[in-house]
Amino acid sequence: MGNAVANKKNAELSTDFMDDVFADGDEGTTFAANEMIIPYIRLAQAMSPELKKKEAKYIEGLDEGDIFNNLTNEVYPGDDGIKVIPCYVVTKYTEWLPDRGGFVQDLDPSDPGIAQRRRDGNTEILPNGNHLQIADCYFCLLVTEDEDYMPVVIDMKVSQMKVSKRWKSMIAMNKAKNPKTGQMQVLSVFSTMWKVVSVQDSNKAGQPYANYAISKVGVVENPVLRNEAKKFRLSVETGEAKVMAEDTSSKDDDADVTEDEIPF
Repeated sequence: MGNAVANKKNAELSTDFMDDVFADGDEGTTFAANEMIIPYIRLAQAMSPELKKKEAKYIEGLDEGDIFNNLTNEVYPGDDGIKVIPCYVVTKYTEWLPDRGGFVQDLDPSDPGIAQRRRDGNTEILPNGNHLQIADCYFCLLVTEDEDYMPVVIDMKVSQMKVSKRWKSMIAMNKAKNPKTGQMQVLSVFSTMWKVVSVQDSNKAGQPYANYAISKVGVVENPVLRNEAKKFRLSVETGEAKVMAEDTSSKDDDADVTEDEIPF
């Protein structure tokens, strides 16, 4: 039913608007690296400090499995989720001290230590003994019901990487028919809106945890939103926008979830 609604909406779009959409070709469907200062969207896990009243990060009204903004503390029920327009996607490599000792530095993807890392259980260990965290970062516009928007980052790591692989594949295969050529064409990354919800997942040991699920909403029909998404992509590409610094004293959201890698 969702696809039928999306197809009906696409059919109702004006030719001029679709010409503008297709003029950008498949821009944004390949992936590179950069950063910006924006908040993160996170999932509340059983051991998240945001759930504990005595923790400084406590967020009132947040439940396990909910989605939240780590800057504004806005809470989005996991079943309802959020709607986002992805604008830029990058795989980020960061170095951390062992035993949750804190953040060390961002690593360039070409850093030789990344290729030389070894795996100990679910931990990636660099040659110097520090830990490597790999995350796919989606720089998005979070869109509200009244089509207001704000920039956010959804970073997917550990168990969430399997979801990220599916999302990247859906972005790369997201096509529509160009009315000028009659041919199916891949759309730019910022031309489509997606829904992100929370679902219960479990590893091979049967341990439950919250994970993301992604579904396509459809083409971004509001030209203002689409233009803002396109500008946001440019600001990330040029380095004008940077991610908000993390609290290096806190543990990772997924640190207490024992993972078994699930192939795509």
